[in-house]
Amino acid sequence: MRILIVEDERDLADTLTTGLRGEGFAVDAVGDGAAALTFLGEHDIDVVILDRDLPELSGDAVCRALAAIDYPARVLMLTAAGTLSDRVAGLELGADDYLPKPFAYLELLARIRALGRRGGTSPRAMILEHVGVRLDPVRRLAERDGRPLRLTPKELGVLQVLLESAGGVVTPRELLDLVWTDDGDRSRGVVKVVVHALRRKLGEPSVIITEPGFGYRMG
Repeated sequence: MRILIVEDERDLADTLTTGLRGEGFAVDAVGDGAAALTFLGEHDIDVVILDRDLPELSGDAVCRALAAIDYPARVLMLTAAGTLSDRVAGLELGADDYLPKPFAYLELLARIRALGRRGGTSPRAMILEHVGVRLDPVRRLAERDGRPLRLTPKELGVLQVLLESAGGVVTPRELLDLVWTDDGDRSRGVVKVVVHALRRKLGEPSVIITEPGFGYRMG
């Protein structure tokens, strides 16, 4: 699941970004509404965590803009105003859920996962399956031939990208851009290590094929 955080409180945005990446989500963050609309126009996002009280272009304006074009992402609106009328107003703008500040991180996480399970129009909400490998990207559950797999967040991310390619070749650079969204090691070597570990956990016969000089595919 790919998440965009739209939050002008830098410390809060950084904390949420770090925490959600640790949960295995691909996370990006911007600090204002105009940057959010630009980013959303260029990327496929599953859930938008949107601060309502943004400077200049407000969260309300962003939400209205997304509703007007029927953008498929789910919107979780955050605000310091938590009265019933505020919540109703936020939902009427087109938000899918509403969470007043301050909030518990575990509640935010639960709400994000619930939004992902609603099965909107985003293709990332679909169950991915190929050559006996099955992945539920929202619940982060993977199996091969009915055998549950215990995968790390990076292994889950690589598996999702490979399954979404439906047998097409994925380059190490593409894996880095799609899975290594944090500030950690972004070398081709770390991709090779994760692919090796994932291949081992998937078991024999191997379903991850290395195409020398190009990348990897499921086959």
